[in-house]
Amino acid sequence: MADRLKVAVLASGRGSNFQALASACLAPDFPADVTLLLVDDPDAGAIGIADTLGVRSYVIDCGRSKGSMSKESSEEIYRLCSENGIGLVCLAGFMRIVKGRLLEEFSGRMMNIHPALLPSFKGLDGQKQALDYGVKVSGCTVHFVDKGIDTGPIIIQRSVPVLQEDTEESLSARILAMEHEAYPEAVKAFAEGRIEIFGRRVEIHDE
Repeated sequence: MADRLKVAVLASGRGSNFQALASACLAPDFPADVTLLLVDDPDAGAIGIADTLGVRSYVIDCGRSKGSMSKESSEEIYRLCSENGIGLVCLAGFMRIVKGRLLEEFSGRMMNIHPALLPSFKGLDGQKQALDYGVKVSGCTVHFVDKGIDTGPIIIQRSVPVLQEDTEESLSARILAMEHEAYPEAVKAFAEGRIEIFGRRVEIHDE
């Protein structure tokens, strides 16, 4: 279908959410295609998944500063997205704060998945933060990306009960399963034009 939304995924690690998104797009009735993978680590597991699925991948040098990205890398990622007709950028375990032209040009067209129920437990290790705080319910959040750290308007959330015997690993595994459902759902709604943003509030219209 010529009108399918083209999606770029930014990743840094094993690529399980990238795989979930790319796999969802293989369905003929899914209104989007993951056509580009951009990673900041040449050893990222996501690259092998992209090769298997036939998705083009590029390694971008984002600079030595941990968690940040250089102006040049922001420009390079924007250029690749622009040249490839990307309509939506999805962060999937991308361990850097997006800024610069990439953030500006894709405002309202960039999503992230976070392993906690925002606005609680922003930043790194959301699952561990939830356990340490003693909450009874955790989960995941798909949100639009803005200039802050996990502060953009919330699109979809999925809850996961925190069990008494949970470890960071066991809770993370159950949250990850919810991430793999919620992220494709958010992308599908966006591709179908069913998402509207009103300040901090996001409305998803019925199919």
